[in-house]
Amino acid sequence: MRDSGRRQDEQQRTFIDALQKNSSDMGERLDRASQVIGTVQKSIGEFSEIGRSIKDLQDYISSPKLRGNMGEHILGETLKQMLPSDLFVLQYPFPNGEIVDALIRLQEDSIPIDAKFPMANFKQMHHTTVEKEKKDFEKLFIRDVIKHIGDIARKYIRTDQGTIDYAIMYVPSEAVFYEAIMQDAIQEAAREKRVVMVSPSTFHAFLRAVLMSLQGVRIQKEAKEILAIIHSSKQEYEKISDSLSTLDKHLSNAYNQLQQVNKFFVQLGQRLTRAQSISIETEKETKKIA
Repeated sequence: MRDSGRRQDEQQRTFIDALQKNSSDMGERLDRASQVIGTVQKSIGEFSEIGRSIKDLQDYISSPKLRGNMGEHILGETLKQMLPSDLFVLQYPFPNGEIVDALIRLQEDSIPIDAKFPMANFKQMHHTTVEKEKKDFEKLFIRDVIKHIGDIARKYIRTDQGTIDYAIMYVPSEAVFYEAIMQDAIQEAAREKRVVMVSPSTFHAFLRAVLMSLQGVRIQKEAKEILAIIHSSKQEYEKISDSLSTLDKHLSNAYNQLQQVNKFFVQLGQRLTRAQSISIETEKETKKIA
């Protein structure tokens, strides 16, 4: 009986120890879980703050003036990366007070570039899920772009002040650019007003074409300078050739004169020799007679 009681006590103590250990482990796990939940809640709070900040930034960017400034900034950075600084001017003022966002300088002409683009109705067109509203915003977007094309042509195409007879409209978004060029009315207005629409990718291609054109002009100019040097050298060569020909004639005449003088000199020497010989013979004969 005593052995049986001891075994029961031992089993009871073992069971109690196990319960206490499990209770301790459970407490530690709950503590860790509480810490994890606290960290998650903190992260959720941070994400919520980031979300509010992003919304505030979107609302801030929605300002048309700010979008224009961003477009101008992107345009300026692109020009700085692609062209030498002496080939473009940012915020160029025309004599009448109009200021174009950028002006590319060519050899004799210049290309005006506008970077302000009407985006408000494009955003509304893509945000709405109502089909009728989408169509209405699309019409307003087309109207805005056509009006902007007319403003660019009126303000910046000034051939009497050194610009070429077209202007560039820089669209700082590929999505907006492709939406615009898919509209026949916008395309027709751009052709009529001589305004070329470019996106960031097509603008890079346009600038590369400008660079190649300028390099071609530079090579042509250098080739003309080389031809002018060759032509001038040819004229100098002809002058030197004429001088050498005249000198050769003079040298030939001098040589002939030298030969003639030498011939006369030899003949004179021969005559003097004969005269001397005759004088000696006469003297001998005189002595004999005496």
